[in-house]
Amino acid sequence: MLIPVILSGGAGTRLWPVSREGHPKPFMKLADGESLLLKTYLRAASVCDGGEILTVTNRDYYFMSKDVFEEARLGERYNAVFLLEPMARNTAPAVALAALHVAEKYGRDALMLVLAADHLIQNAPAFSATLADAVALAEQDRLVTFGIVPGAPETGFGYIECGEALGPGKRVIRFVEKPSLETAREYLASGNFLWNSGMFCFKAGTILDELARHAPDVHAASATCFVAMKQAQGASASMVEIPAEAFAEVPSISVDYAVMERSDRVAVVPGNFGWSDIGSWNAISQLVAPDEHNNRGIGEVVFEDCRNLFVQSEDRLVAALGVDDLIVIDTADALLITRADKTQEVKKIVAQLKARGHESYKLHRTVTRPWGSYTVMETGPRFKIKRIVVKPDASLSLQLHHHRSEHWVVVSGMAKVVNGDREIYVGTNESTYIAAGHVHRLENPGVVDLVMIEVQSGEYLGEDDIVRFEDRYGRT
Repeated sequence: MLIPVILSGGAGTRLWPVSREGHPKPFMKLADGESLLLKTYLRAASVCDGGEILTVTNRDYYFMSKDVFEEARLGERYNAVFLLEPMARNTAPAVALAALHVAEKYGRDALMLVLAADHLIQNAPAFSATLADAVALAEQDRLVTFGIVPGAPETGFGYIECGEALGPGKRVIRFVEKPSLETAREYLASGNFLWNSGMFCFKAGTILDELARHAPDVHAASATCFVAMKQAQGASASMVEIPAEAFAEVPSISVDYAVMERSDRVAVVPGNFGWSDIGSWNAISQLVAPDEHNNRGIGEVVFEDCRNLFVQSEDRLVAALGVDDLIVIDTADALLITRADKTQEVKKIVAQLKARGHESYKLHRTVTRPWGSYTVMETGPRFKIKRIVVKPDASLSLQLHHHRSEHWVVVSGMAKVVNGDREIYVGTNESTYIAAGHVHRLENPGVVDLVMIEVQSGEYLGEDDIVRFEDRYGRT
């Protein structure tokens, strides 16, 4: 039995302005229109034989992740189970709780395939063949990691030094942090080093035993957290919230540091299956075919007298004239222009924005919510205009705002509106007004999307001016 475990976290700050804290890297759509998380779910389904796909992610990403799973149309064949973290605690606690879940539900001998939600694998048959080698070693109580055959002296990846052969794999001598260029060249020339992909395969019982041996504090705190989790919601729930107080007691450490670098059971299987961690805009650019001058574009782009450019534009034409070696990323509310050799430092821009309290480090102009989405169309002194889309049979919370009033105009569909003690239906080309301080709720009772324009006015228009009384999505 093989249970895929998908770890979906991290802000992907090097891929700003597309990846943001509120809509991180796994949800980014590539040039083919598929998100990295969708590709990961499809990959997990192609190798899963246990009937379950387990996702460990942040509580804030649950509804977006669930939507992606439904987009993959896997619900008829696989159960989607989500363990929801109240905060980030690195990968060891996530793997430990996943292993405890799998061991209790399927037995300690059940195999786990641990995948990152934001990696790309382009050769599925080659990956399946490498996985078969990993399974063979994992059945022998090995902790198996996937090593990527290096094609260049890459300084952005960690490395694995290989030892003697172990069946279809090799013993791991050591893990090495991201090296200098000179050291990376030496590793490549030796032929004895692989890139560390951050993907693993092992028995649930084996990883738990090795955690208890090498990181007993992580094992003990995770076990306590798992008991509290079961008592709160039961082990059979498909969406389980990890208790915040107990989870905060689990040491924040990666599974590499906690176990893989310490255990004598670690093996590596070499693979060459078109893997990329999509860690920078340079990596994204390599997914696009170049023109004769090595220019690449996504969206409507015009190049004239340019060399080695990558331009991605969401909504408008971008024209580049007489410039070389740049990366340009244009979104609805932010524009990134960087030299191609500086893409690893984009996270410094995000740190500046966060320090300033600028919303663009966290949110896009279009923000996904459990009930649908909203897009900020224009903002000015004392007013904000939004386009709101509510999915069929979805509902916003019962709420009020202290500092703003709202005027709703229905563009298409039908709205069911609670406004104080009144309940009314508002159809296309009709409107209603919600005064500040009035308890209200918006619902879509129809079978098609409800689209409306909201005009806010007031002294304060922040998203935190919401008092929720009831919410079907657990946000009260």
